[in-house]
Amino acid sequence: MAEVTTLVPLLVVVPLAVAVLLTATSHWLPAWVPDLAAILAAAAVTAMSVVLVVATRTHPIVYWFGGWRPVHGLPIGITFIVEPLGASLAALAALLTTASLVFSWRYFEEVGHLYHALVLAFLAGMVGFSLSGDLFNIFVWLELMSVAAYALCGYQVHQAAVIQGAVNFAIINSLGTFTMLMGLAMVYASTGQLNLSAIGHQLSANPPGSAVVVGFSFITVGFLTKAGAVPFHFWMSDAYAVASAPVGALFAGVMSDLAYHTFARVYWDGFAPGFGVHAAAVIRGVLLAVAVLTALLGAVMCALQADLKRQVAFLTISHGGIFFAGIALLTARGLAGSTLYLITDGLLKAALFLSLAIVIKGLGSSDELALHGRGRQRSQVLPMAVFITVGLGLATLPPFGTFLSSALIYDSPGYGWLPPILVLAAALTSATVLRSTARIYLGWGPAHDPLLTSRKPDEPEEGEPEESETGLGLRTRLWLLTPALGLVLVAYGVAFTPSVAHELVSAAAALQHPQATEQLVLHGQQSPPPVVGSYAPSASAWAYGGSAAGGSLLLAALGLWWRRLGRRVEGVALVLARGLKAVHDGSVGDYAVWFAAGTTVLAIAWTGLVR
Repeated sequence: MAEVTTLVPLLVVVPLAVAVLLTATSHWLPAWVPDLAAILAAAAVTAMSVVLVVATRTHPIVYWFGGWRPVHGLPIGITFIVEPLGASLAALAALLTTASLVFSWRYFEEVGHLYHALVLAFLAGMVGFSLSGDLFNIFVWLELMSVAAYALCGYQVHQAAVIQGAVNFAIINSLGTFTMLMGLAMVYASTGQLNLSAIGHQLSANPPGSAVVVGFSFITVGFLTKAGAVPFHFWMSDAYAVASAPVGALFAGVMSDLAYHTFARVYWDGFAPGFGVHAAAVIRGVLLAVAVLTALLGAVMCALQADLKRQVAFLTISHGGIFFAGIALLTARGLAGSTLYLITDGLLKAALFLSLAIVIKGLGSSDELALHGRGRQRSQVLPMAVFITVGLGLATLPPFGTFLSSALIYDSPGYGWLPPILVLAAALTSATVLRSTARIYLGWGPAHDPLLTSRKPDEPEEGEPEESETGLGLRTRLWLLTPALGLVLVAYGVAFTPSVAHELVSAAAALQHPQATEQLVLHGQQSPPPVVGSYAPSASAWAYGGSAAGGSLLLAALGLWWRRLGRRVEGVALVLARGLKAVHDGSVGDYAVWFAAGTTVLAIAWTGLVR
């Protein structure tokens, strides 16, 4: 175990060290050296994370930087807590970064010497964010991740729309991080602690007052803003629409949803010990309401988009709601399902975003209406296959991809009304991908649809390299498709990993025992892992999975030919769609108003009900 423990700091040291070296030396290196160095660094983090996933199956690893261990139970140093759930998400972030960098090698002819450094800094931020056991350092890693993300989003700085999208991204997320910092300060003022286990110990001995509840509300807002939960989600479609394909793959695949999982760790380790049964019931209700609203609104807005990047943005919002619903159940099975869902769904979304680049560069647009029938050529057979495979995988097609993860959520006890809602959200978002595939590659449906928000005919593609920067010959297409195909294969195969459900439920059960985590972190005392039974999806979970997959096909057909339902249906649909689009078609000032309203409602609700 001691040898494995030495890998923990390397998860962030390696990408940061290589980023610094590339920043200092890239001007004098051949063009291929930064690409190769960045890929090797990300691949090394992937390998080390996988090793740590296996090594921590029975007991977590607590790593104190500089050897500053607690004295008489008082933490004085900075810690990483490595357990299977967090290490799995670190592995996901590193794997997607590796795939993104491989894709970038042939996608960009020239990206400048800072691109690889920013991507590696982004990776280090995501890994630190996933593993940190200290509330303030979670904030620090969040800021590193965010600053790198702002720069990567606006990397094509010569394009005006890119700057606007990146600025909107930065403003709203900065509001979230400032709010989180205020909450952190309130919790520190009340407990005198920043380590999550120490906060939990203090709150279990001294029940939380109003300052802690408000602080927890502000911290929650910070996480929900980064995750893109409703009503803090408005920045996502602007940012995703202008992000280049390899960057968008990281955003959609892991960045946004990672905040949900870190929130779960913060809640269980830091705040659950101080909240009673009544408070937990209130928190569960509020979180479920946010999750369901996010899943449904994101799915509907996804279906109303013609722009493929905006489709992925709202798909990410919707599936984040599904993921958050599993966390909100406050059960081990729900948390395990959410973690596995984040992994499989993230792999598929990243593959989809990378495939969009081939559509944009090969067919000249990211608008499904403008691309009507353009994909009916031999060179587009493989991209079409990726789109179809991803679309069905996102629909929880049994027994592949996201099915096992969604089954764990469906089979969590207590809320029989929740699975049908999540099935509807998954089916509608998957149907949008399949609808776009049929319209682009098969020429099905009309070339004009008043229900969809479409790009203007002369509107340029933003965020991607200029057409002259790269070609799409056969070798280039195969190179660009390889990462996407690899991610799809991994996503489809994860469900067949032996005992993966049992291992994740065991890890989730351990995470939801904060007293055991406290003993380990503050006193170095290992507790026996919780005993959980084996898991196999129930018959109802199989039925839900089949319903989502079948429903996605029906909804895709409805999306293509919905106008055949009659003028009355058309009129009602257009009125509702225009109302939703009007809410989402505002300026950054409007987004800030929604942010303030959501923060106020959450703080008032929890201050009045949690205590």
